[in-house]
Amino acid sequence: MKTTTLPPSAPVWHLIDAEGQSIGKIAAKAATVLRGKHKATFSPHQLCGDCVVIINAGKIALPPKKGIRKVYHRHTGFPGNMKHTSLTQMMEKNPTFAIENAIKGMLDDNRLRREILKRLHVFAASEHPFAAQKPKPLALSRTQS
Repeated sequence: MKTTTLPPSAPVWHLIDAEGQSIGKIAAKAATVLRGKHKATFSPHQLCGDCVVIINAGKIALPPKKGIRKVYHRHTGFPGNMKHTSLTQMMEKNPTFAIENAIKGMLDDNRLRREILKRLHVFAASEHPFAAQKPKPLALSRTQS
């Protein structure tokens, strides 16, 4: 059986405003667009997704209990040096990490993940250097607060 492989088209740039949104909604929508599943020409073995710019990452809506219960773990490599950081501490220290980590967890763990994540750009404030690419705003439904 002969299969055809379509050449991937140039990626479209999308802009997501994270202000007032939940981290899960942002990550789910961004992972879908980065992977390319929203396109009719989706192919799981090709890099066919679009580029995503996320702004206002420092202003996401966090439920009070989630900020305490969600904990990031890392190990320094030395015995007994397991470090724990809560989501609220991480948002104060590095607000882009929480969104990048959530999106990374929603992507397949394969060779394409590193290449897909190169198309993700997250900024804590509303300014970004990708205005020349003319990103299209990507609408998310507003959360009920």
